[in-house]
Amino acid sequence: MKKDLKDITVNIAKIMIDELKLEDVTPETFDPEIDLVDEVGIDSMDLATVALVLQDEYGIRIDEDDYINLTTLNRIAQYVQDKLPAS
Repeated sequence: MKKDLKDITVNIAKIMIDELKLEDVTPETFDPEIDLVDEVGIDSMDLATVALVLQDEYGIRIDEDDYINLTTLNRIAQYVQDKLPAS
């Protein structure tokens, strides 16, 4: 059974807050639709760091070519869920 998208979203928010040292935000207040690049200022190195942590956390592979599409918390969570094995 696939993990619940809401659980994945909250977990990724926690990882991003921790890895990127985001202040004044909690997993509960992290806007899942905010543009991480344009509105939060995350750059490609930040995204690569988060991607590596997510790969370890979920045992998936995130293709570098896909980084450009991973612009919101919701998109990242959906991407991770889609990569997880069905069982």
